[in-house]
Amino acid sequence: MSIKKYAALAAVSVLALAGCAAPAAETNDTAAPASDIKVCVYTHGDGGTFWSVAQKGAEQAGEDLGIEVDYQGSTNDAAKQAATIEAGVAAGCDAIAASAPDPEAIKSAMLAAADAGLPLVTMNSGSAVFRDLGAFTHVGQDERIAGQEAGKKFNEMGLKHVLCPIQEAANVGLEERCAGLADTFNGKAENFNLDGGLADLTAAAAKLQAALAADDTIDGIFALNADIAAKAALPAAEAAGKSLKIGTVDMSPEALDAIKAGTIAFAIDQQQYAQGYMSVVLLYLNLTNAHELGGGQPVYTGPGFVTADNVDTVMGLVSAGSR
Repeated sequence: MSIKKYAALAAVSVLALAGCAAPAAETNDTAAPASDIKVCVYTHGDGGTFWSVAQKGAEQAGEDLGIEVDYQGSTNDAAKQAATIEAGVAAGCDAIAASAPDPEAIKSAMLAAADAGLPLVTMNSGSAVFRDLGAFTHVGQDERIAGQEAGKKFNEMGLKHVLCPIQEAANVGLEERCAGLADTFNGKAENFNLDGGLADLTAAAAKLQAALAADDTIDGIFALNADIAAKAALPAAEAAGKSLKIGTVDMSPEALDAIKAGTIAFAIDQQQYAQGYMSVVLLYLNLTNAHELGGGQPVYTGPGFVTADNVDTVMGLVSAGSR
């Protein structure tokens, strides 16, 4: 679709949102249906409790804007994600949003898309490298800032030794969260190898339990995933007979139940529905009105915190599928 058509579509959309009647369509090529726009959202997501909400946000944005959104996850397979991006360019994507936990793996595909004239944003992971991938902004939370804020929370609790288990060795975003924790935590912040932990949460719990048994000074765990928190860290602490303070990144029904019960102290909410939704909106505005929002900086959707103070409200929104 031409820029001229996109501009005409943007004008009609603005008038519609303002409650005004759109001008009669011209007989030349200045008018175009919104369905001619195809925004592709290609992530490393696995379709689980986190990514299903991000997908819902992206698809809702498409519905609200009247455009086509093609969402595909790659279940943490970076090669598959790169191939999906390449195929998307060939299949007519007008713009692409992609997560970037392993930026080098998708760099060639992203730069090829940029060379083909497609506007790009990164989402969820990639806040430090989005420019290197040809994107004009990143939508998500700064993972290091998220870790820094977690460190402050643990300081408030008076902890001395917090374990930071990393369940995906190649995921730079997880490493940044642990680095942020070390930036602000006044005690000892220790990275812990839990690679592949999401694939076998029982084995992850056993590994954490062994670490707790081997070191009595550990009094906190900063889980980087809600399932790791609720289904590995919490059972490990219970099996080890330890009363630990556990914080997590992201939410799940089990983690929220544990926050309500007081067995998990907090969850960092990066608000993934907004990541999916806003990525589509920003690309739509670029296509239709040449906007490059963000000012060359990331557009942050977090970190926010879910604690006992607001968990009931958040649980209601989770039930509705938007948190």
